[in-house]
Amino acid sequence: MAQHSYASSYPSGIDVDSGIKHFFEDFYKTSDTPDVHDSYADAFTANATLIMASRKHVGREEILALRRSMWEKVSSRLHTPVKIFPFGAGSKELMLYGTVDYLLKDGRKAKVDWAAKANMVKDGEKWKMEFYQVYLDTAAQQNAK
Repeated sequence: MAQHSYASSYPSGIDVDSGIKHFFEDFYKTSDTPDVHDSYADAFTANATLIMASRKHVGREEILALRRSMWEKVSSRLHTPVKIFPFGAGSKELMLYGTVDYLLKDGRKAKVDWAAKANMVKDGEKWKMEFYQVYLDTAAQQNAK
């Protein structure tokens, strides 16, 4: 079986910092790895806002609590970040589109489309998100097979 790629497509002709590209590849790989909650939270600034579907979480502790809850009913997940669209050349504001495959602990499976908005900042030498909002097709999750 081929190794899963977390690489995304970007619009041609728009320069995107290679650090941002690597950030998202690492972020979705971390998102799919259970028990690395601190690493997930490290992708955000200390006072970041994360909105997942309709739930808003601000700051590291709330983001950690959300991260832990995201694994309560999920056995595994696999993100495929398909496309990332920066607002323009050198922009730190991006829109993202992808899919995520879930295997739930009760044995059901689901594939969900998602979109997201991310605002990036440089924290020392590392890119982090100061804002991340995820839009999920929640009907697909409820209709897991």
